Amino acid sequence: MARKKTGPSTLGGSKRARQITVAVLEALSGEVGTTEAAEKLGVSLSRYYQLEARALAGMLEAAEPRPKGKQKTPEREIRALRAEKKLLEKELRRHQALLRAAHRSVGLPGAGPKTASSKKRVRAKRGSRGQTVLQTLRRDTDATGGGADGTENGHGPVGGSDRGQPEGA
Repeated sequence: MARKKTGPSTLGGSKRARQITVAVLEALSGEVGTTEAAEKLGVSLSRYYQLEARALAGMLEAAEPRPKGKQKTPEREIRALRAEKKLLEKELRRHQALLRAAHRSVGLPGAGPKTASSKKRVRAKRGSRGQTVLQTLRRDTDATGGGADGTENGHGPVGGSDRGQPEGA
C-alpha cells in the first residue's frame, strides 16, 4: 500500500482561503503584527480577529481524535436499509410460496391471499372436454335443422339480444 502524501503541497482550498491562512499563521508566529495582517488581507482589524478565531476553531476541530473504523453516514445507513428490505422481501416471497404449497397439499381452496405484487392475469375457466364436444355437436345438428326451442341454433334469440323485444322491432 502506497503512503499517502502529506505536507503543504497537498493542502487544498481556494486562493482566498490560502491567503487568510498565511496571514493568520504569520500573525500568530509573530512574523507580522495583526494590523499588518489585516492590511495584507484588505479587511478591518475586527474582521481579521473574526477570521483568526474561525481559523483557530477549525484547527482545534481538526485536532480532535477521530473514532476508529467506518463511521455511520446517512448514505451508508440508507444502503444498509435497502439491502435489508430486499432480503426481507425475498424472505416474504419464500414464505408465501411455502404457505401456498401447504394449502395445496392440505387441499384448502385457494392458494392463499393474493398480494398486490402478484400481477398474473387470471384466465377464464375453460369448460371440460366433454362440454366442448357437446357444444360442437349441438352446433352441427342445429345448423342443419334448427333448434328445439324455435331459434336458429337452439341457444337463445337470434342476433344475440335477449331484451325481450319482438323480432323486427
